[in-house]
Amino acid sequence: MQTENDHARPAQSLRIALWQTPHPSPGNAGHALACLDAAAAQAAQHGAHWLVTPEMLMTGYMIDPAQLAALAQPADGPWAQAVAAIAQRHRLGIVYGWPESHPAGARPYNAAQAIGPDGRRLGVHRKVHLFGAADAERFSPGEEVGTPFDWEGWRIGLLICYDVEQRAAVRALAAQGARVILVPTANMLPYDDAPCLTLPRLAAESRVVIAYANACGAEGDTRYGGLSRLVAADGRVVAAAGRGEALLIGDSPD
Repeated sequence: MQTENDHARPAQSLRIALWQTPHPSPGNAGHALACLDAAAAQAAQHGAHWLVTPEMLMTGYMIDPAQLAALAQPADGPWAQAVAAIAQRHRLGIVYGWPESHPAGARPYNAAQAIGPDGRRLGVHRKVHLFGAADAERFSPGEEVGTPFDWEGWRIGLLICYDVEQRAAVRALAAQGARVILVPTANMLPYDDAPCLTLPRLAAESRVVIAYANACGAEGDTRYGGLSRLVAADGRVVAAAGRGEALLIGDSPD
């Protein structure tokens, strides 16, 4: 039986770096950008085409909702420009998470953006499936799964954390031709079932590669579980991290 993703694949494999790192202290975006620059340099040295960071990299996640709203920026704001400069300097694409200011002045979006190696903004996704009260008191939900973007023969989709645990969201990207889904996440303990069980099942069901970059460490009482991983379109785990800080690099199987 033929699926949406049974078309000819690009000649090269896609090398993806997953940066598993703690969140910065609130309001310390300068430190986050400096660490991102260092991670991008290391990823580029290993031949990575794309670097994926955790969810809400620029500000931290479980911080005061009012402070989070005050820190929010638009998709073309100063942080986007700084990330674009890092991408260009190291010649690799970067997917990062940040609070995107809401045009109507409501709670910000929990957003992720893909910036190509040439510094162009290629795609943005606003988290649709908010996880519990902690997300609901901080963010406005996105309305729909973002459209995949094309890069070097690959069609690439974006999701954020709990979104990728939803069968309909993964299928929606696969139906639009996505072969790879890049996922910034901040999955907390004790929800190891998401990376260990859910991701392989949904990757195999929709025949897509899932690259899942989780946070590690703690924010107050919240502990992040790590276990970042690259999952092939048949559900095989190609590369996996443990609980601590890591730069995980793997090749998306053709």
